Order: sequence, then C-alpha cells, then structure tokens
Amino acid sequence: MRRECVLAVQIGRIARHTRSALSIGYALHWTSPRLFNLNAPQVDVTFFSFYNCQQLSNIPKTILTSFFVCLPKILFMKDFTSLPLFKKSIHTGLNNVICKFRNYNSLATDKVLVVSKLSRFEFEKKKAKNLTEKQLVESLKQRGTDVEKLVRHHDLHKKFEENVVNTFKNMGISVKVVNRYQYTEDDIEDADVVIPIGGDGTFLLAASMIFDNKKPVVGLNSDPNRSEGYLCLPKKYSTNIRNAVERLNSGNFKWLMRSRIRTTLLVCDEKKITGRYLHDNESDQFRRQKDSIVTGETTKVLPCLALNEVFMGETLSARVSHLQLRLNGSTENTNLKCSGICISTGTGSTSWHMSINRLPVQNVAELLRLLDIDPTEGKDSLATVLADIYNKNLVFNSDDKRMAYTIRELISAAVWPDPKGIKPRGFAKKIEIKSNCFDASLVIDGGVSYQFNDGTTALLEIMPEDALRTVIIND
Repeated sequence: MRRECVLAVQIGRIARHTRSALSIGYALHWTSPRLFNLNAPQVDVTFFSFYNCQQLSNIPKTILTSFFVCLPKILFMKDFTSLPLFKKSIHTGLNNVICKFRNYNSLATDKVLVVSKLSRFEFEKKKAKNLTEKQLVESLKQRGTDVEKLVRHHDLHKKFEENVVNTFKNMGISVKVVNRYQYTEDDIEDADVVIPIGGDGTFLLAASMIFDNKKPVVGLNSDPNRSEGYLCLPKKYSTNIRNAVERLNSGNFKWLMRSRIRTTLLVCDEKKITGRYLHDNESDQFRRQKDSIVTGETTKVLPCLALNEVFMGETLSARVSHLQLRLNGSTENTNLKCSGICISTGTGSTSWHMSINRLPVQNVAELLRLLDIDPTEGKDSLATVLADIYNKNLVFNSDDKRMAYTIRELISAAVWPDPKGIKPRGFAKKIEIKSNCFDASLVIDGGVSYQFNDGTTALLEIMPEDALRTVIIND
C-alpha cells in the first residue's frame, strides 16, 4: 500500500502543477484506513482535474512516468475494480488525457483577458475630462466633427464586445475586460489567453505588453466591414465566437510564432530613456511597468518589441534625415540622406512596408507605354495584373527571421549615398543605424517614440524568444 500512497500524492502534485479551467480528465484521490493500521480498506473516489496540456511539459518526468507505469496496477486491484463509478470515471479520464497529450496544440480558454479598443469617442472624452457628454458633443459639432458617425462606431464596437463577453460567460469562461489604461502584466500572467477586441491597432497594443513567446494572443475584429484586421482571426469568426473558441479548445489550429524586432541602443547619451506614447494625451499617458530605462551602462535594450516595424528619421517629415547604415555585421558605414528608414517584420509587410513600396497601376502603365505598349488601367488590364503581382511579392512570412529595410526617398545624386551601391530596399538579419539627425525619433509600431538624435546608434535584430504566439485556425 505504500506505493499506492505515493501514487496518490503524485497525482495530487500533477493536479497542482496543471491549474486551468478546462477539465480534460479525472485523477483519483483515495484514502485507506490500512495506512493507519486499521482493518477494513475503504476507497473514497473524488474528482480532481487534469488541466491545460500545454503546462504538462513542465511536470517532472519522474512524476509522469510513475503515474502512467503504476496506475494500471492500481486499476486492476480488486478493491478498486469493484466500483463501477470508479471504473467509468477513470477510464473516461485516461482516454481524455491521452487524446489531449496527442493534441499538443490544445489551447485552454478558462481565463480570458479581453483588451478593449479605445474608440475615438472615448479618446475625445478623455481629452475633455471637464465636459459633460452633452457639452462634448456640442464642442465636437462646432469643431466640424461628424459626431453621429463617431458615436455610431463607438456603439457598434461596444455592442460587439458585449456579445463576445456574454458568449464567453455562457461557455463557462472567466472573463476580465481591460482598456489600454488598465492593462497590466499581472492581468496577462493570470490569463490563459489574451484576446484584443477591435482591429490591428488594439492587437498591437495587446502584444506590446507581452515580452516572451509563451502567452497566446488571439484577436477579434469588432468592425469587419470597415477594418481589414490582418492580425485578427478571419472575419467570419466575428459573427461566430463560439465556433472559434471550440476550435481553439479542440486544437483545430496551428501556432504562428510572429517574429518581433528587438531594438538595442548601443550608444546613447540619455541617462534616462522614456518612451512617448503617440496616441495618448500628454497628461494621461498609458503607463507600463517598463516605461523607462535608467542605467549606467552604454548598451540599453528598449522595453518594446516591434511586431510591425521600427522607423527612424527626423520628427519633422519635411526635414532631411542624415543616417549611417550597416547591414549584417558589416564594418562599413553607408552615409544616407533620405526621409528616414523603415525596418519591417513579415507581419508588418502588409502594413507600412506595403504602403511605402507599393507600385501603383499608373506607374506600371507608364512603363509599358515606354515599351510602345498601349495599356489600359482597368481592372483586368496588363498594368493592373503586373502591379498586383509585384505588390503581392512585397509580403513575406510572419515567422521569417529576416527584416525588410526600406530607405524612404533616398537621395541618389552627386556624392550621395556614400559609398554608392546601397539598394533602397532589401533584407537583413542584423541592422545597425547611427543618427546624424537634429531632432529625430525612433518609433516602434507607430505607437511609442524615443529620441534618436545625433550620435545615437541602434542595433535591430530578431530573436526566437521574442516571438509573439498567435494562432491560425484550420478551415
């Protein structure tokens, strides 16, 4: 009986190691008066839960080995097998556990953290704290804002969010809703999955607080008629939340580890580096635990990982940016005069990277005319087809370990660039940029900005441990 007692303790340890809300099996807890030198054996079968198979890999192998080796011996002991309830429960439980082990993609959704979009109407209300809603509406009308449109889109989003939350609750899922000002690392740690509701901007906000590749992020598009939502689940799931959750729970999806850019300031005179959040009021900033870095060291890793892109250039767009560029560990600097440099991930290749490099149909048509081809610019014209092929090739995989750099409006005249030969667009695994600018910024995902003035040097690279864990649902 000593061995069986040890097994019961080990089962309890497994249950404690695997806390989550989705029960996928049964463990047994039993006591016997024999342990206390009593005469008659007594079996008390109660239900424990095996949870979240993602976490089972953290359980010591000795515990799992003992569980699967010793349990069959327990199952066929006379005292145990005489109990129909026990036999049914434990066999059902083992079947579920084994199935879940095979399905390593299973995603627990017991505790969900919903990150709510900050609508334009909510943003305006935060800016005008001293005004009542009626006064705010009048003020916006006087400014020329289409208030009805503003309110309509706000209500649409909130109605969608309410529907999502109610669906989760009806499925027995614990839900916590936070906005950008309430979003904390403690909330992330406590949740099984983070679900931003809104569009790509809300998804980027949610991702910006996650600094490893462990916590899953699954986005829902709250306005699929107006927003593409490239980072969110396909639009059809916006009207069928339950189906999306069931597919995640059953493992009917693939993990997508989206590469992110780590930015390290190799040289910086600033003693305290603090990010400025571009979408907030100056008096009401979105604060993170890692807002600023105070260190005596020369090298400083910025507390933000770029899911889309990093931009470096003069803050005033009309001013020329003077930058020095090194690619893939080269010791040779290329001196540039341009309108800034955009460094993109595969995820960001559908965003700003695409907008900068997109080839318009008009340009293709003009090139064809130079070849004495008289093309039209209609939907099915040669110019349209060629432009579409070119633009689609700008997009690369979200898990690609390379970064795409684009030198915006590179001045190529006289002595610039120095030396000659740099391509205005290309790929690299390591990029080093030194600023010779007057009043420049380093902007991450269009949301947080750091000073990037003369002498400051930034190293950009992609590390596997910085990836963002997302999903692609199997259709």
